[in-house]
Amino acid sequence: MTVPTKDITLELIRKAIKENERDYLLEILNELYPADIAEFMDDLNLEEAKFLYTLLEKEEAASVLMELEEDVRERFLDSFSTQEIAREFIYNLDSDDAADLISELTDGRREEVLSHIEDRQQAQHIADLLVYPSNSAGGLMAKEFIKVNVNWHVVTCIREMRKQAEEVEEVYSVYVVDDDDVLLGLLSLKKLLIASPRAKVSELYNDDVFSIKANQKGEEVASIMNKYDLVVLPVVDELGRLIGRITIDDVVDFIKEEAEKDYQMMSGMTQNIESGDKIWEITQGRLFWLIVALFGGIIGSRVVANYEEQIMLYPEMAFFMALIPAMAGNVGVQSSALIVKGLANNSLTGGILPKLWKEASVGLINGLVCSGILLVYSFFFTPTLALSMTVSVALMTVILFASIFGTFVPLVLDKLKIDPALATGPFITTSNDIIGLFIYFMIGRMMYGIFL
Repeated sequence: MTVPTKDITLELIRKAIKENERDYLLEILNELYPADIAEFMDDLNLEEAKFLYTLLEKEEAASVLMELEEDVRERFLDSFSTQEIAREFIYNLDSDDAADLISELTDGRREEVLSHIEDRQQAQHIADLLVYPSNSAGGLMAKEFIKVNVNWHVVTCIREMRKQAEEVEEVYSVYVVDDDDVLLGLLSLKKLLIASPRAKVSELYNDDVFSIKANQKGEEVASIMNKYDLVVLPVVDELGRLIGRITIDDVVDFIKEEAEKDYQMMSGMTQNIESGDKIWEITQGRLFWLIVALFGGIIGSRVVANYEEQIMLYPEMAFFMALIPAMAGNVGVQSSALIVKGLANNSLTGGILPKLWKEASVGLINGLVCSGILLVYSFFFTPTLALSMTVSVALMTVILFASIFGTFVPLVLDKLKIDPALATGPFITTSNDIIGLFIYFMIGRMMYGIFL
């Protein structure tokens, strides 16, 4: 499928909408995937997007809707009544996508939409999914799947599967359950096709099946599916009963959202914000950590003020006042980023002490190399031996401390059930700036006492 460049196609779409050329628009849309159509709709104004949307087939329209940027989709849905949302959008979505869509609405509109859904079983499925946190296995799962009873014969099995398949867009697996809906295993389609019609499912199924409980974290889902190369993962309740399935596309979306959230937190933003958000919303998302950084700077200035006499006596110490805290911040972010990454993909093993020892060893080596380079430079380009020794020892100490601190903080935050991504942002850099300055002046006071 050949697609024109985005800029050219966008202008063509806008012109065709303005001139009401529906047939021409349909020709363009037929050449595009839902994700491509969503990209164009993101760039259109609301009226243009609604006009384009009305030309799509209902199933394709539902797919396009879920591909829209969240803020664009929110504004788009606000232009429709709750009855239109229930009949035009929800009806054509899988339960997991429908639940995600409804969760973006206000509480009042959410209840109205659910009340307008004519298929009461679909409404119940969506209501069940809304109970789970969005970052849990239950929040990621869909209610549409194919299951067969372990006591059925093949002929019954095929008949029932045909009925269930009407509600399932993609058939990845056939799950085997007992009379209480407890998950027992998987049924191979190949075995089903070649088996005798009188054979029983109990003779054919494979009891080696991975599953996850609904209340487990989304990160655990991603870890299991990545580790075992799964494209679908069944979800069970506390009694082991099959209640849903998670497909790989939902996990990829979850990983992307978590990565974006962590990136924003590492950048010092306290909530999910987009470039298209209102000025006040963007300000709220950024302001908290800016204030933290501001107070950190104030504390740092007080540290410098406490050593004012020392700086007046040895003004050359000001040469390296920017270098020491900057190196501390860089080292701290490196250490914390490595730990946060390990926590995210569950690759960390062992307790806190081995990790601290390992990072301290790395910090010691890095500190020796960097302080050695600085010692050589300062020996030739600074006026006193005391300053050379001060900046070298201070840099060595600061790098070692920042390595340990950058490792310790995310591990502690994780133990306290706080997102460790916080540790790679302003918290680490601000803390290390203050402590780095303090270490620098303390070592300076000792070194100048020795050499002068």
